[in-house]
Amino acid sequence: MNKILCLLVAMWCVPAMPFLAIAGDFDGSKPLVCTVIDVSECIMGEGCKAVAPDEINLPRYLWVNVGQKTIQDKKTGDDTRKSRIESLKQVDGKLILQGAEQSREGVRDGYGWTIAIMEDTGQMVLTASGDLAAVAAFGACTPY
Repeated sequence: MNKILCLLVAMWCVPAMPFLAIAGDFDGSKPLVCTVIDVSECIMGEGCKAVAPDEINLPRYLWVNVGQKTIQDKKTGDDTRKSRIESLKQVDGKLILQGAEQSREGVRDGYGWTIAIMEDTGQMVLTASGDLAAVAAFGACTPY
């Protein structure tokens, strides 16, 4: 009887193992590269419209390193733009990263951002807001 029970448990666990390994890739334990796929910009009084990432100075690829608490637009390089991850939390199967940026000195163009990465699929939602404007971007992440 014990052999049959062990065999049944093994038959159930072995096929699930690859899925369990994949789920760990998006929990912040590994560096990720996230691709921005779909972007909308919303401006108060004007509504929302689809835009290309470069129209709003949003990189197409985001290199996320939770261990170093950084997000950057290139893996390496002197001209790499970096943002510091100021807050990190795991909520309901999502890795939530947050920060804020002051862009140009003397210009009121600062904004706050949040990135939510689904720990089971790597899908990503990025939101950013500033003075009466907001951006919502959707994408997907993969370990590198």
